[in-house]
Amino acid sequence: MSTSEQIDCRYSIQPKQEHNFLLCALSAEVKARLAPYLQLVELPLGVSLYEAGDTLTHSYFPTNSIISLIYVMENGDSAEISVIGNDGVLGTTLFLGGDSTPHLAVVQSAGAAYRLPARILKAEFARDSHFRTLLLSYTQSLMIQMAQTGVCNRHHTVDQQLCRWLLLSLDRIPTNVLVMTQELIANMLGVRREGVSVAASKLQKLGIIEYHRGRVTILNREKLETLTCECYQVVKQECERLIHYKSYIYK
Repeated sequence: MSTSEQIDCRYSIQPKQEHNFLLCALSAEVKARLAPYLQLVELPLGVSLYEAGDTLTHSYFPTNSIISLIYVMENGDSAEISVIGNDGVLGTTLFLGGDSTPHLAVVQSAGAAYRLPARILKAEFARDSHFRTLLLSYTQSLMIQMAQTGVCNRHHTVDQQLCRWLLLSLDRIPTNVLVMTQELIANMLGVRREGVSVAASKLQKLGIIEYHRGRVTILNREKLETLTCECYQVVKQECERLIHYKSYIYK
C-alpha cells in the first residue's frame, strides 16, 4: 500500500480484518480466498459511498467506522433506517438478487473499512454455505433494526432517539468516541438540528457524553442505557440471538 493509501489512524487503533465480526467469523479457507481482494480504505466523515439507485460495485466491511443507510424523500427530507459498523457489511442487496439500492449510504462516524468487489462477494456467497448463512443471518438482524428504527422515530422523543442512536453506534465501533457532527446526527434522526443540540446538552450536563469539535465521547454508558427507550434492547437482543456475536479482542 502506498503512502497516500495508508489509513488515517486518528480515529482508532490500526484496523485489521478481524475487527469486523463477519470477517472474523469466516473459516480459514474462506479468509484465504477473500484475502487478495480485500482492500483497506479510509472512510472520511460525511462521505456518500452510494447514492440511491447507484449500481453497487463493492461491499464494505467496517472496522472502526459506521455507515448509515438513509432514505431521502422527494422534498429533501431524510431519515436514517439503520447503522452498519463492525457487526456487518454494506452491500446486502448484492446477494439478495439486486445490484442497486434505494437508500443513500453515508459515513456516519469516520474510520476504516475493508472493501470487497461485488463479484467476489457474490461468488463466495454462492460457493460457501457457512458464508451464506452468516450473511443471511446478518441481513435478518439488519431488517429488525430497520423495523425498530421506524417504530422509535414514530413513538419516542428526540431525547430517547438520540440515546438509542448513540448506543447502537457505540456497539459498532471499538472505542467510546464517535467522530460526527450535530448536523449529521439531525439528518440521521430526521429531526431539526436544534432538537439534537438540546438533547445533547442535557446529556452533557448529566456527565454522560462530552461533545467537542465533531467528536462525541461516551463517558457513562450505564447511565445512557437508563435514558434510552426499549428499542435499543430489542435490536441488541435480536442481533445477538441471530448472529451470536462473540467477544473478540482488538489486537
